[in-house]
Amino acid sequence: MAPMTRSFSPNGIPGDDVAAYYQRRAAGEVGLILSEGTVIDRPSSSYDPNVPHFHNEALKGWEKVINGVHAAGGSMGPQIWHQGIMGKHHSGWLPPAPFEGPSGILKAGETNGKAMTDADIADVIAAFGKAAADAKRLGFDCVEIHGAHGYLIDQFFYEVTNARTDKYNGKTVAERSLFATEVIKEIRRQVGEDFAIIIRLSQWKPTDYTHKMAKTPEEMGAWLNLLADAGIDIFHCSQRRFWEPEFEGSDLNFAGWAKKLTGKPTITVGSVGLSGEFLAAFAGESSEPSSLDELLRRFDRGDFDLVAVGRPLLADPEWTKKIKNGRTSELKGFSKEALAQLL
Repeated sequence: MAPMTRSFSPNGIPGDDVAAYYQRRAAGEVGLILSEGTVIDRPSSSYDPNVPHFHNEALKGWEKVINGVHAAGGSMGPQIWHQGIMGKHHSGWLPPAPFEGPSGILKAGETNGKAMTDADIADVIAAFGKAAADAKRLGFDCVEIHGAHGYLIDQFFYEVTNARTDKYNGKTVAERSLFATEVIKEIRRQVGEDFAIIIRLSQWKPTDYTHKMAKTPEEMGAWLNLLADAGIDIFHCSQRRFWEPEFEGSDLNFAGWAKKLTGKPTITVGSVGLSGEFLAAFAGESSEPSSLDELLRRFDRGDFDLVAVGRPLLADPEWTKKIKNGRTSELKGFSKEALAQLL
């Protein structure tokens, strides 16, 4: 199950309804559940008061979540997250401190927060490590770092939002990966060698769907191998459409290239099992079930090791069982209304 923000945790505390939501997916035979993004212990790590925290009081709620998932026979890892420089939430809510990021830049020509000092960076790295250690202590099976989609770690990767003049910047995405590698190394130090660390990455940006963080396989290899050497076990490669080739001259997608370049296991994701796209759902666009033949062809070829499923599992906790047992006539579509409840 792919991480999908739900905003059903008032004041950052996941309740019994959140625990039941994840337990239903485990009972539905999802092999590995990756939680919605859950923020680390920093005053401005979130721009939404109902996004779950992964620190302090919220940990009691997450303990109920993982205990319920295990009771139903599932496995799970939290996706730990710092949102970085954000725009204002539609409710007008603001965190108790200014948003923080590499340079205070929200997008080209616009700032909405402060540039992180060396002390801020050190504290954020420590907070990521603490969250991962808490995940292991609570009994989670792995942890995923959110390094995609324009959030804090991705803001360090991106040349537009990283305008620093110190060691955390550079001309290439590999050179702009120092912050990410320091986060990964601290997490590895905290959890030891026997606990899987996943990182979710994307080439595209919410402000530019055609953007390529690494413009060639060589650039991608230099970037991803730095992260692998720092301690990443699995790359979760976010695309808008999993079937689209990452570079000219090959039909390999992002996950396929990541596996080829690093030798590490990879997760593919992006419009799996449904027509349309997740982002379009926010504008009211519905999606219908679609064929998995192309996905299976690429999996059988060895392009990737795991497949992350998003909207189908958000709308239907029984999706995996239905696919497994050939009950395709029972598959449900996806609509914006599914976002408004924990099915």
